[in-house]
Amino acid sequence: MGRRRTTVAVAAAGVVSAAVAAVLFLPGEQGSQAARTAVRTPAPGDPLTSQEVTLASAVASAGSRAHMAAGRVDLLYVERDDDKDAEERRQADAYLYDYGSDRLIVRKVDLGLRKVVEETVKQGVQPPPSKVEESRAVGLLLADPRYGPAVRRSFTRAGGRELRSPSDLGVRGLIFSPAQEEAGGAAQCGTHRCVRLFVRLPDGTWLDTSRIVVDLSAKKIYTLEW
Repeated sequence: MGRRRTTVAVAAAGVVSAAVAAVLFLPGEQGSQAARTAVRTPAPGDPLTSQEVTLASAVASAGSRAHMAAGRVDLLYVERDDDKDAEERRQADAYLYDYGSDRLIVRKVDLGLRKVVEETVKQGVQPPPSKVEESRAVGLLLADPRYGPAVRRSFTRAGGRELRSPSDLGVRGLIFSPAQEEAGGAAQCGTHRCVRLFVRLPDGTWLDTSRIVVDLSAKKIYTLEW
């Protein structure tokens, strides 16, 4: 997926950038000049602009807003499309994940036409977790009656204050793929979208979360046995 060139889009579905809207409605010559600057067309090989990311996010998620509002579908990323047959057009690929059916949906957006021109659906393909997914996984971990209190106590010891939100923790998530001999609930992660979390505390130490797996599809926590 070429994540090194990925422009992460954690934009809410259908929300047009307030800055863009403000530029378009500025009065007088100043507004016209600002508008011309905002809509200046980038060169074909340029990275996506923030306005293009916002536009691609809104267009790609337009047909999934109800499921996104219900937490069934997430917009993971938006990145520039590198279709060699369409180099003269600015296109973006939006990656959405449907947790209900465990499918990755990739929608190609033509930014000039402002519409989806191609959609592919894949099962068994797991791109890296997005920042939103990492935060959601931490929320599930903190809500777990076995691990949540222990995480909060560890944070208080390391930071000298109580944990207020998942954003207080330094988190990195990786996709978990079970071994063939994996038993228990974690065996479902061959199909479900599951992550392992690496959690950093305020004093720079790391929680031992090596045996914990968060199932984002089932909204469950599994403990690996070894």
